Order: sequence, then C-alpha cells, then structure tokens
Amino acid sequence: MKRYDLIIVGAGPSGLSAGIEAAKKGLKAVVFDENEKPGGQLFKQIHKFFGSKEHRAKVRGFVIGQQLLDEADEAGVEVVLNATVIGLYQDKEVVVKRGGEVEHYKGNAIIIATGAAENMVTFPGWTLPGVIGAGAAQTMMNLHGVLPGKKVLMLGSGNVGLVVSFQLKQCGCEVVALVDAASRVGGYGVHAAKVARTGVPFYLSHTIVKAEGKECVTGVTIAEVDSRFQFIPGTEKHFDVDTICLAVGLSPMSQLLKMAGCKMEDNPKRGGQVPVCDEYGRTSLPGVFVAGDVSGIEEASSAMIEGRMAGIVAAEYLGYIEKEELDTELVALDHALDGLRQGMFAPENRGKLIEKTEEQIEISQNLLLHGYIADDEIDRFPGVTHKPGVHPVIECTQNIPCNPCQDACKKGCISIGSNITSLPIAVEGADCINCGMCVASCSGQAIFLIDEDCGDGTATVTLPYEFLPLPAEGTKGKGLGRDGTVICDAEVVSVKSLKAYDKTSLLTMRVPKEYAMKARFFKAV
Repeated sequence: MKRYDLIIVGAGPSGLSAGIEAAKKGLKAVVFDENEKPGGQLFKQIHKFFGSKEHRAKVRGFVIGQQLLDEADEAGVEVVLNATVIGLYQDKEVVVKRGGEVEHYKGNAIIIATGAAENMVTFPGWTLPGVIGAGAAQTMMNLHGVLPGKKVLMLGSGNVGLVVSFQLKQCGCEVVALVDAASRVGGYGVHAAKVARTGVPFYLSHTIVKAEGKECVTGVTIAEVDSRFQFIPGTEKHFDVDTICLAVGLSPMSQLLKMAGCKMEDNPKRGGQVPVCDEYGRTSLPGVFVAGDVSGIEEASSAMIEGRMAGIVAAEYLGYIEKEELDTELVALDHALDGLRQGMFAPENRGKLIEKTEEQIEISQNLLLHGYIADDEIDRFPGVTHKPGVHPVIECTQNIPCNPCQDACKKGCISIGSNITSLPIAVEGADCINCGMCVASCSGQAIFLIDEDCGDGTATVTLPYEFLPLPAEGTKGKGLGRDGTVICDAEVVSVKSLKAYDKTSLLTMRVPKEYAMKARFFKAV
C-alpha cells in the first residue's frame, strides 16, 4: 500500500491550490482525479475572472488552470488522472479505481476537493436528447469545439446561465430566450447586460412547461408563474429550438465524506448536503479537510483560496509548520477571501432584494427584471459622465468584488478605492488617452469609450467585442441598444486587437450623436 503525507481528491481549482501550498511546505502530496485532464471547471471557462490582482482578476479561466498546473508541477505535486476514488475508509485509507484495477493508498491527511455536480429539473420531455446542462454545453464548446445546438433556450439566470448564454452566442448559436422562474436576475448585472445587448430576451417569472419532440428536442413551451411558482393559464409561449440548456444550480459532491463518517448537515445556503467544518476546512474527522464547492457553492476564485487554506492547515496538522506560521498565512488568506465575499452578492445577502448600493444609489430595477439598465436610469451611477472628447463610461452598477479597471488606467481616469466592491468612479479632470486598456480589462465588459460629439453630427462608441469574424473597418451595420434592439445606423471606424487586450477586441463604431449614450453593440447587416 503506497503512502503519502497528503492525498487530495479532485484536481480542480481548490485541489490543485491545496496541493501547491502543501508541497511548498515540504509535504509529499498526490492528487487523484477521475478526468483525463486536470483543472476541473477552469478549462471550460473562457471568460475573465473578477476580483483583484491577488484573485487573478482579468485572467481567463483556462489560463488560470494552466498556471495552476505549472505551479503544481514545479512544486512537485503528483497528479494522477483517470483515477476514480471509490472509497474513503477509516485510518484515511483511499481506494482508487484506475482502468481495470483497484488500488489502495494511505494518507496521513486527506483533502476532499471533489467540487459539485449540476442540478437538473424535470418537466415533460426532459429526457429527450437535446436537454443538457450548462456545464455540458461548456465542455462541448470550449473543450471539444462542438456546437451544442443551433437554436438554444437557457433556463437559469445565475452567473452560470448568463456566462454560458454569452458563450453560446460567441460560438454561433442563436439563444432564443433566457428564462428563470425567479422574479429577478440571479447573477451579476454586468453579465446580464452583455447578454441582453446582443439581442437575447429575458423571461423572468417564467419556466418550462414542456420540451417538444419525439426523438429529440424540436421545441419548447414556457409559461409565466405566480408567487407560488404555479403556471398562469394563458401565458404560454412557444419557441422552436433544438437544445434546452439548464443552469439551475449545483450540488456539492460530498458522498466520500459521508462514507468516511464525517458529520454532515443539510444546508441550503451552502448548496445541500455538506460536511460540518470550520472556516479553514477542518471536518469532524481529525486529519480530513475539505475545500471548494464540496463544502459550499461559491466562485472558482474562492475555491482557490479555500484550497490554499486547506493545504497549509494540513501542513500544520502534520507538523511541517508551526502554528505561528499558520496563523500569519491565514490572516492574509482570510483577507483575500473576505474581499470576494463582499457586496450585494455576499453569502449573507443571498435571496435578499437589495434596493440600494453601498453608495445609497437606487439599484436599477430594469436590470433585475429585464437584464439591462434602462436609458433613463444610467446617469445616476458614478461611472457615467458627460464631457468633451473621448472618455470612459463605466456601466458597472452593482457592488461586486472587482477592480482591474482601476489598475489598468495609467492616467487615473477610473477610481474604485480601497474597498473592492465600491462602484467605479469616472475621475473628474483626468485625461483619457483612448488606450482602451480599461475596456479590455473589464471582466464584465461594462466599460465603453465615448466621444459624444465628433463635430459633424456623429459620435463614436468603443466597445468590447469578443465575436468572430471581426468586422472590417468601414463595415456598415446597426447600433443596438442596451436591450438588444436596433436603434440606429452604425459604421465600424476601427477594430483593435492588441496582445495586451487578451482576445478582447476593441470595436469603435460611428453613430448619430444622439445615440452616443444609448448604442452599446454593433451588428453587421
């Protein structure tokens, strides 16, 4: 029986982070993962992360995944793939199935970082080919280059539903609707806004009545629901689709912990059946720790920090570091994790209707109900200013933990301050040089460079653009409003795709000047 100081189950963001920290402290660590590629969900994630520099903000998920793999290799972490852990028994014995063989391992400490599985909902026709989870859609698109479908309906307006809807559009799918039984958008407003301006309609307080088709999905019917989530007769709506994508939450994969005899609890705020543990992942079993979604559903950025915490806590448990060193390192990690758990999407605010920002500005109700900020609401936010010449317009209207725009602008045109969840402010008196770094660095694609009056009756709008093929200079088309409807004629003035922009091209379009503060997307005709 092979022995390790530390056995980690799961090579996702938390598991790899735990292995890296433990190996740095001198532990002999191994990570088992059932997949043929390590990295967990990271390699599906092509969007840029939120947070600050310490959280790897404005870096795309698959890049972070590769960074973690490189760090693990450099630290000497052994990563074993195609290895399914089928048992966790007393005395920290781990049973692993590899190919046709079953192998036994002993660990002096164990970290379970198995993540979470997608939830499903049932409705007539839900077993038809063409009904898939959002994670499956991401796997098809971003790992295997397979189109999930041509016409897609998305169920779920949390961050996963919003992000995957945008990625479906990027890969060429038509997203006919984004549907949610909840009465308001569940994810970040900036994610909703970038989906809405591409023309995807939102149907809140709606859910699926049935999927249609005999051998595969050919259509779907949705209907409005009341406050008790009962269908309202006469509100049915039909869409011709070949794919129904479900983004209805995640459930922790905590079966191994239950098998091992860890004390468990049913905690809806953490996603379901989770182990009882402290803030650093210590379970009721000495030497058994948890990290990431298995202990409570959060973002991947949080999972990486939790993994680092578990790794150094395991090192202290095994005597590789003193408690004083542990406490010092945990203070810094606590600070980093607290930064991600602030703002209107903090764990204590889940399910609450937040009516005002931290700055006491009324939240856009149109954003919550329809996915986009109404034109008559936008001027009340501090990132939206009017001045001669090119200047940034920052349409970030919710307190979320993110500040790359502040670091990106070398001229100090944008300020967030020391509180990472503060709304960005367009600094008065600062001179924008039209470099576009703020537009490209914004993880929510919520910054635009505007020249409201070019002197000839037109204005220019520079927007983030992540679609192929890129329109050529001089391409004529239409300017779309925040709700995705055509509002004016538009012409492409330039398209910049610098290496520093990290695959976020900057498209500048010319529009009539009365639409400078309204046109937010370009559609070629």
